[in-house]
Amino acid sequence: MIHQITATAAGTITLGSDLTVNRLGYGAMRITGKGVWGPPENRDTAIATLRRAVELGVNFIDTADSYGPYVSEELIAEALAPYPSGLVIATKGGWERPGPGQWTHNASPGHLRKALEGSLKRLRLDRIDVYQLHMPDNAVSFDASMDTLAQLREQGKIRHIALSNVTREHIERARKIVPIVSVQNRYSFSDREWDYVVNYCAENGIAFIPWAPLGSGKRASEVLESVAEKLNATPLQIALAWLLKRSPVMLPIPGTSSPTHLEENVAAAALELPRAEFERLSAVTPPPNSLR
Repeated sequence: MIHQITATAAGTITLGSDLTVNRLGYGAMRITGKGVWGPPENRDTAIATLRRAVELGVNFIDTADSYGPYVSEELIAEALAPYPSGLVIATKGGWERPGPGQWTHNASPGHLRKALEGSLKRLRLDRIDVYQLHMPDNAVSFDASMDTLAQLREQGKIRHIALSNVTREHIERARKIVPIVSVQNRYSFSDREWDYVVNYCAENGIAFIPWAPLGSGKRASEVLESVAEKLNATPLQIALAWLLKRSPVMLPIPGTSSPTHLEENVAAAALELPRAEFERLSAVTPPPNSLR
């Protein structure tokens, strides 16, 4: 049963040693246009959603320069700057966008430097609190990408460095170069390909940020709906509650472009998921070929 709507009900997690945020954030990819391209259909609604998130206690917002491209970062600044104390904006670099629905790698040192400068300008910041390598680039040395981010951190343009779409090997290699405060991979109750990365993060005090929290497959949907009906909640709320219970380093970032849907998501922070239902969800077997 959900008793209140506030992200504070999820508890907190500390990124590095100095950024403490509520453990239910907001993902700002969906405030862009179709195909994660161009402006949203309703700019006013997108702005209202961002402002409502902060009103509900969300103090961790995840975005990327490739969302739009650039649109998500611009909307965040328009809606929230000057930023309230304690609000952490995490963005990413390492992709280029030639068109709607198209994503191409570019984690070269030159591109990452240019991407960071662009994000600083669009977000109206002097320093990015959490800057994530969006994905390793097979055409570029991973160490070169990380060395570049480490240099930008030394220059004071990045507070903390993070990773996205990586293996444990990537994390370990990166940590030899610079501290890593979070890892963002696809993960849900029915998509546990990265279980070992979640466990590694928990063992090393690194936040794990899951994307695609609903998972996939008919069996997964049936179990979600059953538990949701029993607890008088929505399937997405149950999926988010499972993530929060899965590990204390979990930092879900459900995204939406609707203030109403946002409130539904944030309400999951206070959802009491009984141990038996958590185990029932945990026992779901991912459907074949759903993990890649």
